[in-house]
Amino acid sequence: MRTIEFEQIVRTVESLCIAACHELPDDVRVALERAASTESSPGAAKILTQLLENAAIAARERIPLCQDTGLTVVFVEQGAEVVLRDVDGAQPRNIVDAINEGVLAGYEKGYLRKSVVADPLKTRTNTGTNTPAIVHHRFVPGDKLKIAVMAKGGGCENKSQFRMFRPTSEKSDVIDWIVEVVRTAGADACPPFVVGVGIGGDFELSCLLSKKALLRNLGEPHADAFYGQMERELLTRINALGVGPQGLGGDTTALGVLIETAPCHIASLPVAVNIECHSHRQKTAIL
Repeated sequence: MRTIEFEQIVRTVESLCIAACHELPDDVRVALERAASTESSPGAAKILTQLLENAAIAARERIPLCQDTGLTVVFVEQGAEVVLRDVDGAQPRNIVDAINEGVLAGYEKGYLRKSVVADPLKTRTNTGTNTPAIVHHRFVPGDKLKIAVMAKGGGCENKSQFRMFRPTSEKSDVIDWIVEVVRTAGADACPPFVVGVGIGGDFELSCLLSKKALLRNLGEPHADAFYGQMERELLTRINALGVGPQGLGGDTTALGVLIETAPCHIASLPVAVNIECHSHRQKTAIL
């Protein structure tokens, strides 16, 4: 067995939160550079260039890429041989406690906007800490702890959708719906987008898959040729919409489409789309 200290997880999450909000991932930067060089609309090309300049300033000055520094979503893969040691807590604390302490510290030390309300409908009082985070935890083989932090903005999250298709639906039906979801997201979700798609599982798993898909590198196509081709077809269709950067027209409505799948019931075909804005804020660490 391998022991990881509670405070090490706190410090790791703290640094990931700050880095995610200040530093555009390399694959997104490369995709923006490529789009700016091929964009046929001068206005759209200018916006893409400005997004790259914004990212450079954020990294250099250590300031947020966007004023919405997001709801913190954390994916944790804990090796079965890893145990958490907490020597200082007066009460027993677990990995979720460590993650929330890290988020609190990161958003405070990084001067990041706190965007979480404690009650969703009644009072909507801000917690003042950007906690609690949304934590997806699973055990995997091995002796490592993988933590992926995503700072998910409200504008793009609000445009995400789910649909339960008939199991007899064709691939073209699913593609048409996904393209329509992106079209209706429009300027409100701050394009160019990264589009996560979850197909299969059940109601909640398809939605989780669509968000988890966003963690994949934009240059990494789906391992299954069928879904890899579907990703390319979707990206072509989406960019033909003409929504363009910030909804002002152009060839670049999305930088990438990423699909994740799971087995499902014979009577079901759940599909979810998770929209991500151009400030695709995520960082990963392996302990």
